[in-house]
Amino acid sequence: MLKTERYRHFVEYFSKNQPDAVTELHYENPYQLLVAVILSAQCTDKRINQVTPKLFERFPDAASLAASDADEIFTYIRSVSYPNNKAKHLAGMGKILMENFGGVVPSGLDELQMMPGVGRKTANVIASVVFDAPAIAVDTHVFRVANRLGLVRASTPLAVEKQLVKNLPENTLAIAHHWLILHGRYICVARSPKCDICPLTWFCKYYAQHNTETALLKAEALKLKKVKDAKKKKALNAISKELKKRSVDKDI
Repeated sequence: MLKTERYRHFVEYFSKNQPDAVTELHYENPYQLLVAVILSAQCTDKRINQVTPKLFERFPDAASLAASDADEIFTYIRSVSYPNNKAKHLAGMGKILMENFGGVVPSGLDELQMMPGVGRKTANVIASVVFDAPAIAVDTHVFRVANRLGLVRASTPLAVEKQLVKNLPENTLAIAHHWLILHGRYICVARSPKCDICPLTWFCKYYAQHNTETALLKAEALKLKKVKDAKKKKALNAISKELKKRSVDKDI
């Protein structure tokens, strides 16, 4: 299957079946989304959604966050992954957001990445979700699913991003991020992908390769079993003949 066809099938399926896919992080404004995405690094959205209500109650805006420090912020996020580092990131982010941008989340990738805890992935999330920019963030789910489906062939997040941006229609980039994440989170999981319930197997490169390899391995195992069985049968026949011969010789 040509790559262009695979992209077309991908867009057609999700446009029809998940036309309104959105982030599972809970937020009410750009500031809250920025905080939530920083916290979500190597942590589940479910956990972040449990933490943020009290965090946002205490720090409703960049000004209140900037006026605090990492030690206090830590007490609100201690249950997330890497809470010490993330507390420092949020404290620094609040200060830069106030000092450089007047408390308003900027739209540019370069400006966003000036803040602690904001790498290219986080910046792309904010740019696409908040500002509807033609950008696609590549996290572990996007990286895995895009490679497995055969949409890309890349070994780094940046390479995956560039190939997706090149081949996906520009107006689908923002939502395609959510399509890939949700598919990776619930069906195309890392260790044991649920291929038996996946609706994309008919054009999935991983599925085709995996099932071909499985079929070959099964055929080879069956072949070896037949060879072993034949050898065992031959050995048993030889033993049987020898026993019969000895029995005849004894009677004589």
